[in-house]
Amino acid sequence: MALYNTPSKTNWSGRQSEQKLYVHEKVAFSTLQELEARPQQFVILGYACDEGVLLNQGRIGAKKGPEVIRAALAKMPNHLSDKQHLIDVGDIEFTTGNLTEIQNKLAKSVTSLLEKKALPLLIGGGHDIAYGHFNGIKNYLNSIDKKSTIGIINFDAHFDLRENSKGANSGTPFYQIASENDSFEYLCLGIRKDANDKLLFKTAAELGVTYVLKDTFRIAFAKEIITWIKAFIAKVDYVYVTIDLDGFSSAYAPGVSAASPMGYAPDIVLECLDTILGSGKLISLDIAEMNPKYDLDGVTAKLAASLLHAVIHSEWL
Repeated sequence: MALYNTPSKTNWSGRQSEQKLYVHEKVAFSTLQELEARPQQFVILGYACDEGVLLNQGRIGAKKGPEVIRAALAKMPNHLSDKQHLIDVGDIEFTTGNLTEIQNKLAKSVTSLLEKKALPLLIGGGHDIAYGHFNGIKNYLNSIDKKSTIGIINFDAHFDLRENSKGANSGTPFYQIASENDSFEYLCLGIRKDANDKLLFKTAAELGVTYVLKDTFRIAFAKEIITWIKAFIAKVDYVYVTIDLDGFSSAYAPGVSAASPMGYAPDIVLECLDTILGSGKLISLDIAEMNPKYDLDGVTAKLAASLLHAVIHSEWL
């Protein structure tokens, strides 16, 4: 069973000012149904679910991810103009049953946000968020132009291309997407050989996946990586970005479902995001696998919040 929880002000607190100097003073609240259609609005929707992580034999706890990301973002400085809007519309929460119901509910919610001219910013929750998120984008684009192509850019240590014959989980979303769509444009940044078995590399090759290994995915190779990203973006009409926090080194992101010290650093991700935002093709974004149960001093929550902060304050938006 999947529930829709309306937004709460509980996690939005911090230093007080009289000039909206902090994000918690800027954020507004709406339900999905009552959200107004207007330009320049960033809309936060939580995916309170770690059932997919459990089914993938990972460490549960990511269901609580959305609330700690909000709490970290709330305390950060606000530099948005009066014409820009930051709206929290609450969470889609998994309670019982299987992933199909919550992913369908998530897809409908994303479609609704895009119809309201929002830039959806989804926060999770397991990486199974990607399947519902993608379908929501696809359904929206099909309603306006069935010929549109969606490019997926995944910052991640894992391909998440496990086959789903025994059911979906947090390791299957991109295999599901590839299986159900004629066009599959997928770029993975930060892939690790110690995090993917040889069958996953074989599947990636068969599906024509473009990827950059973690050894190359660092700031020293930024120029080359940006060139590859631009070439990928040129092939598609829209870009969906998904950031799995477990791709970062555990020095930056200990609070994830599958932590490793062998991941990448935030600087190269921020460089890539700037290029993606500059393309004008970003349609939606999510951050997955925030697991506060294993976080240290809120470091991972602050990383996730800083990534969101960078996106909403981008000079390109």
